[in-house]
Amino acid sequence: MATETSNDVRDFHEQLKAILPRLRIYALSLTRDRDAADDLVHDTVIKALTGRHSFQPGTNLAAWLFRIQRNEFISGLRRQRPTVPVDTAIAESLSHPAHQDSGLIMREFVTAFAKLVPTQREALLLAVLEGLPYEVIAAHTGVSVGTVKSRISRARDTLERLLLEGEARPPIVDADTTPADDRSAEAGDAPATES
Repeated sequence: MATETSNDVRDFHEQLKAILPRLRIYALSLTRDRDAADDLVHDTVIKALTGRHSFQPGTNLAAWLFRIQRNEFISGLRRQRPTVPVDTAIAESLSHPAHQDSGLIMREFVTAFAKLVPTQREALLLAVLEGLPYEVIAAHTGVSVGTVKSRISRARDTLERLLLEGEARPPIVDADTTPADDRSAEAGDAPATES
């Protein structure tokens, strides 16, 4: 009989050790403070070991321990004023960014994006959203790789300027619509079929 009791105690201790991480998570959810959570887990384990004889083997040990922990937490609140300090990381995770800011930013971006020359918009979309390499974009649009790079660079510069400075200045014109002296920089890269 003494061996059976020793095995029961050992089994109880092993199960208790296995549940400790879950007890700590539950304690953190109750207290919202690491130190208070550690104290609550400690008090729960002490109560469980002291009242081990009241636990009925074969029932749910985790539920029994969580009930002890909840009762200990409530007793602790009754003993002191109900102030729960919230640490910075938890407070930041509970706060939500203002939604109106993101909507305004998105509207400004869409407005600026719409002001891009269509060829720049297409090249930027294919490169950034689709993740296509310059060679594939060049083959798709029928222009040289250098022209694709130029369009993407100009599109990014225009977007940056429009978003930072507002709508005061007109957008930069695409290489396809610039005067002949600006086209000469791209003429070596562009095939004759470019439109």
